[in-house]
Amino acid sequence: MNRMLIVALLACGPLLACTRSAEPPERKPQQAGQPLDPVELAARIAVSRAAAAVGDQQAVEANLQAIAEDYRKAIKLADPARSVDRESARQAARRVDGVRSVAWIDRENLFVIVSSNPARSYATIDAICLELESLGDTLGVVVNLQSGAATNGDDLEILSRNCQLAPGDRALLQTKRQIDVIPAEVRAQHRVNNPDVSAKALADWKRSNAEAMRAIEDDTPEM
Repeated sequence: MNRMLIVALLACGPLLACTRSAEPPERKPQQAGQPLDPVELAARIAVSRAAAAVGDQQAVEANLQAIAEDYRKAIKLADPARSVDRESARQAARRVDGVRSVAWIDRENLFVIVSSNPARSYATIDAICLELESLGDTLGVVVNLQSGAATNGDDLEILSRNCQLAPGDRALLQTKRQIDVIPAEVRAQHRVNNPDVSAKALADWKRSNAEAMRAIEDDTPEM
């Protein structure tokens, strides 16, 4: 009996391994700012020349467009012809778990309030950016997260990132806007000078942020 069980397990092992390896990889947001791949670039140029030699103009144009697209992403230049629709983006971002409120601060910065402190994370930014990808070029979008459940100044700090770039990086011609009401260095100094911040001060701070959010949403018309 034991021998039969061992044989059965050995027979199933490869099947289980194949099942695990067949699982699709986790979807990640598009990435820009990567240098051009010289091998891929050379291959595209060779294909373009071969297509031109036989008069295949359509293939030539397709490869030249692909080269131009790779270069645009390498220099971190957002495509103005594929700007993300603002109202569609608001609706898409609201579908992400933990998102409570969404508004545009300007043409590039999307301000999002999440319902819990753990939701103020780069994973949430990834999820929002993935929802926006079908709407246009997310290289032109910076997501700014703030927790609606903050209990101190650190929790109120806004987490920001361009959808296709590393934290702190911005697209070409994109302004790095200061979204936090109080900069991090000021908060740090305030903690040193005032270790016992009153609950009233925090409540006033949160109320001010809530009022600012409502004002932003009022200025962003529904479609």
